[in-house]
Amino acid sequence: MVTMVPTTGLPLPEPGRDAALAFVAAHFADLVCDDVHGSDEFSGGQRAADSALAAFDVSGYARNRDEVLPVSRRGASALSPYVRHGLITLRQLWDHVAEGPERDVAKFRDELLWQEFARHWYSRLGAKSRRGVHNALPATATADFDAGWDRRMACMDNTIGELLNDGWLVNQARMWLASHWAIREGMPWQAGEDHFFRHLLDGSRAANRLGWQWTTGAGSPKHFGFSRYQVEKRAGALCNLCEMNHWCPIEEWPDNPPLDPISEPVELRRDPHGIRTSGPKHVVESRLADTVWLTAESLGIADPAVFARPGLPVVFVFDEQLLARLRLSSKRLVFLVETLAEFGATNTLELHLGDPIAVLQDREVAVTFAPVPGFRSRAESIIPAETHPWPWLAAPRNGPISSYSAWRKSVRIHR
Repeated sequence: MVTMVPTTGLPLPEPGRDAALAFVAAHFADLVCDDVHGSDEFSGGQRAADSALAAFDVSGYARNRDEVLPVSRRGASALSPYVRHGLITLRQLWDHVAEGPERDVAKFRDELLWQEFARHWYSRLGAKSRRGVHNALPATATADFDAGWDRRMACMDNTIGELLNDGWLVNQARMWLASHWAIREGMPWQAGEDHFFRHLLDGSRAANRLGWQWTTGAGSPKHFGFSRYQVEKRAGALCNLCEMNHWCPIEEWPDNPPLDPISEPVELRRDPHGIRTSGPKHVVESRLADTVWLTAESLGIADPAVFARPGLPVVFVFDEQLLARLRLSSKRLVFLVETLAEFGATNTLELHLGDPIAVLQDREVAVTFAPVPGFRSRAESIIPAETHPWPWLAAPRNGPISSYSAWRKSVRIHR
């Protein structure tokens, strides 16, 4: 007999940051890794997502996407927290930049396809993605957050400060931290990836994990070496302000790390899971739905199940056991609560803390497929009455996903 974890019905929070902070403090304080606070730069919700998308101009993206400081020079879109939770789809972004300069559009769309590739990769591999093609250190190793990043270095202090306070970093800064942690300091990349996942508002086991593997050489033929050169090129003022300016520990390139080959998962060559990986191509309806199940992968008002069933009550379950294991930063939960509070202002929304299966197993739920293993395992127990397709930018195929460049050549954009 399976023992269900007790569930708690939660009140619906009022919209706004203060209400979200109070809600997280009241209901999740013992499930987070820090004192309750929100992101300094990002607010959750569809309105914030729509405003950020409307303000994004792709012009200059190819030239400036890797700039770190000053902030005014950054070309990164900073839309990834909203993409992560389905408030903005990759398809929307693809179309949004269509009229931009050709070089910038091409580079930006290539980054969108990298995000899509990461989803295909993780949906297939699941937990196997934690090892990668090469692995210099045990996958079970752990490390203290401060052990791999010396904050006396201005480049480390600034980027770690943004991670902790904002929950977001430009990609260049993410590569700096990942390379310094795993390549120069020799820390296990899996522990560094866990730290990122805990704090990033866009933290996902897809893009986050694949990015760490690419940067550190686990799952790619080479690593990304981090040295003072990149800081001076992308954020030169940091070196001028650094107390270690004259005895910089990253003056030279790091040595190549040892990478021992390990067995390659069969999923990198072909997809043995079929529809379990990609989800249905069309709506699958077996019974009459009475509830919409909203997941953290798809919180937007245009969620396909929500859009198709506008009159049904919507349920979101904070998975208590999962949160207890992950110990996310409170700013991630504040972002989610802000999003749900805004959603609940115009929809009939129920919130629960506990086991999603216990909450939903006796309901006839309509849900949008999510390309993550956790959704599949729960859906197989809940058995949705109605499953809607995931809005893929590029529909999954059965072929290899061991190389992004090879996948990119064969991909077909989903219209």
